[in-house]
This record gives sequence, C-alpha cells and structure tokens, in this order.
Amino acid sequence: MTTAKKTTAGRQGFKTGEAVVYPAHGVGRITAIEEQEIAGYKLELFVVSFEKDKMVLRVPTAKANSVGMRKLAEPELVKKALDVLTGRARVKRTMWSRRAQEYEAKINSGDLISVTEVVRDLYRSEAQPEQSYSERQLYEAALDRVVREISSVNKITETEALKLIEQSLAKSPRRAKADADAEAEAEAEGDEGDVEEAA
Repeated sequence: MTTAKKTTAGRQGFKTGEAVVYPAHGVGRITAIEEQEIAGYKLELFVVSFEKDKMVLRVPTAKANSVGMRKLAEPELVKKALDVLTGRARVKRTMWSRRAQEYEAKINSGDLISVTEVVRDLYRSEAQPEQSYSERQLYEAALDRVVREISSVNKITETEALKLIEQSLAKSPRRAKADADAEAEAEAEGDEGDVEEAA
C-alpha cells in the first residue's frame, strides 16, 4: 500500500496517455512510465512522445516539476491567451539580438501566456513589411507551441486552432501603425549608433 502511494506522489499526478507540456518542446503525450536501472539505482521515468517532431523523451518522474513539465492549460487560460493576442504588440526599444534572446526564453519557458505574447509581438499582417529570417523562425516556433496546446485543450484540429489564433490577431488595434513606429524608432537608434561611431 505504501509503495502505491509513494509512486503516485512521485508521479505528481501525471498518468499514462495524458498530454503534457514540456517547456523546450511543447505538447507531448506520456506513452508509458518505465523503470530503468542507472548506475545501480532504480529510476522511474515518464516516456514522453512528441509525435510531430518524431521524438521521445525520458523524464525522471521525480524531476518532472523541476524541469517545468506541466499539465495542459485550463480552458480559461486558453481564453486568456487568445485575449492576449487581441492586445497591442509590445516591442521593446532594444537591439534585435537582445529581444530575440528574450523571445526565445519566453518560448522555452513553457508558459502559455508568455509564448502567446511572442506570437502577438512578432505577428505581421499581409499589409506589413516582411519579417527577417530570425524573426520568422521565432514567430513560427511560438505559433506552433500555441497551436498545439490550444488544439489539445479545446480538442480541435491544429488548423481550427490556427484559425482561432488568426481571428484573435486580426482584432488587435492599429497593428500597422505600431509596427511602422517601432521600425522608425529602430532606424533612428541605428542612425544614432552610426553618429557615435563616427565621433
């Protein structure tokens, strides 16, 4: 009896067949709970499969929380994430390399709201100028994470989840103006940098 209690506590409420979010890879599914002997110690592991990436990860059950593995978001949180997309893009006035690092950290945090903020901030409508390659990569990585989680939570296809996201993005205020302002500021900062170097 005590061993059964111990294993459930060690598994932190995760069970086989359940969809979970692993920060660095997004939505996966626990396909099994295995026991392996490593260096003479028995270790219980979650076997997490990421079908889309054709990847399998083994996470020690005792470390699941510390590595940030979590259950799927509640429907209310998904609704909140979709609301975040309707907000105004918040683009900081820092160099792209620093912003890119911040965006990457948000994507890998596994936090649905943080990842959604990256989608909101990097989204460009067809009327707006093209994204750079690195911007596009980060945008697509964030979008993929949000699409997968929303489709899993709402039990809809990824295409339907993408439509929900696009509808929310379309509601955001004066996106074209915000982007034009941000670009003008970035160019002005770039010019100031040149002046300083010349001096």
